[in-house]
Amino acid sequence: MTCLLAIDCATEAMCIALSRDGRSFVFEGEGGALASARLLPEVMALLQSAGCTLNDIDAIGFGRGPGAFTGLRSACSVAQGLALGAGKPVLALDSLLLVAQEAFDELGEQAADCWVAMDARMDEVYAAHYRRDGERWQVLAAPMLCRPEELNRRWAAEPPRCVAGSALSAFGERLATGAALQRPATRSRAAALARLAEAAWRDGAAVDAALALPVYLRDKVAQTTAEREAAQRAKAEA
Repeated sequence: MTCLLAIDCATEAMCIALSRDGRSFVFEGEGGALASARLLPEVMALLQSAGCTLNDIDAIGFGRGPGAFTGLRSACSVAQGLALGAGKPVLALDSLLLVAQEAFDELGEQAADCWVAMDARMDEVYAAHYRRDGERWQVLAAPMLCRPEELNRRWAAEPPRCVAGSALSAFGERLATGAALQRPATRSRAAALARLAEAAWRDGAAVDAALALPVYLRDKVAQTTAEREAAQRAKAEA
């Protein structure tokens, strides 16, 4: 039987899933700034509770993003390090598709055509459009970083049927979802993570651990000291 380990820290939650012999073992806890310190110990604890070791794992999946920089780096580096050490391949999993998968698990066909909109902070949204085709997901609009107004223009041309993700709560009426079914929060990211890893494995998506890369979308989130000082001078001179 296939044994898969998967981790995701793209949001403020830290999710770990282990699928073995038809059973799923999951962990969900606080991530964010704590992810880099807590992730590896929690992975090892989950392996122990499932009664297996890294040698039993067929592949290690990780949420590649988009999402929080620190979380993405933590998930990628831990997955890559474990995989390289154990000689295992990796599965780079779309962290936005994870939200669509969870919505589909809960709502069924009502969420088979799903836009995901996640709060990206800085008044921006991580968004993507997916459609379920049998046992697989099709990507109709690849993950993007945009302003709410840009997303609204897309939806005005083609109204969404279902919208899932944290941006619904973060932006409220600024997102013109129309008559779309809304799912602002997920019930279990870890359970959906396990299913995404299983699907990726069946589809032959495993790659060498050295090829594991996160998807950031946003190139820069912080100013350098020099840039902050320049901005302050410009403001003072205005």
